[in-house]
Amino acid sequence: MHKNQPSHIGALLLDIGALLMSSGANTNRIRITIQRIGKSYNFQTDFLITHRAIMLTLKDSEGKVSFNELKQTYHHVPNFKIVSGLSKLSWLIVEEKLPVSQAIDEVERLKKLPHYPRFLVLSVVAFACSSFCRLNGGNFAEMLIVFIAAFSGLFLRQELTKKKVNPYFTIFIASFITAMISGGLGTFLPYEHDRIVFITSILYLIPGIQLINSITDMLDGNTINGIVRAFIGLIVSFAISTGLLLAILFYNTY
Repeated sequence: MHKNQPSHIGALLLDIGALLMSSGANTNRIRITIQRIGKSYNFQTDFLITHRAIMLTLKDSEGKVSFNELKQTYHHVPNFKIVSGLSKLSWLIVEEKLPVSQAIDEVERLKKLPHYPRFLVLSVVAFACSSFCRLNGGNFAEMLIVFIAAFSGLFLRQELTKKKVNPYFTIFIASFITAMISGGLGTFLPYEHDRIVFITSILYLIPGIQLINSITDMLDGNTINGIVRAFIGLIVSFAISTGLLLAILFYNTY
């Protein structure tokens, strides 16, 4: 049974912070959540939040340091189930004075939540890309091309991620193959809006969360994290554009 000891509370806060950072939460949300829970357990929290690690110090009511550790964040994969679940947990701790043992059990439960079925994710993402194609003036044949290309590209990206291939190289390959499929299918289903087909088929690769969080972090004064996230977004954007460019050059040449 976990007791309300500083070591258990500190480990809980570090785990929550690392999970939030890895799941796509901005720095201000992580800071507020850690402070909220720490205050509920009657501890003052001093911490440093970076993209790769979180350092936490707990002080009791007399200002004495009772916990001081650093924890690396997990593999960065957006997961809003985790973000919303941890936010609800923090309020449960505040409002219902949830014991540390129950809070730890709830965090473990959130970690084990099943992901959506793979086929469902592939289909919904591909459908979203094809919908953008339609919104930009594409016809139904072009929507079908975009759906197939995005579905195949995302499938390839997931497979490369499983094999632990460099994430930026994975995005480059996914962008290139998606664009190549888009162009190749045009041989069987001729399209009128080639730019729309190429661009909308790779929209699933856009680093929206990183770019949005980079802006909110900088506006909140978390400049270093904002710059790191903006730079990651820039590298991802470069990988996407390079893959798309090579595919377009290939079709323009041949």
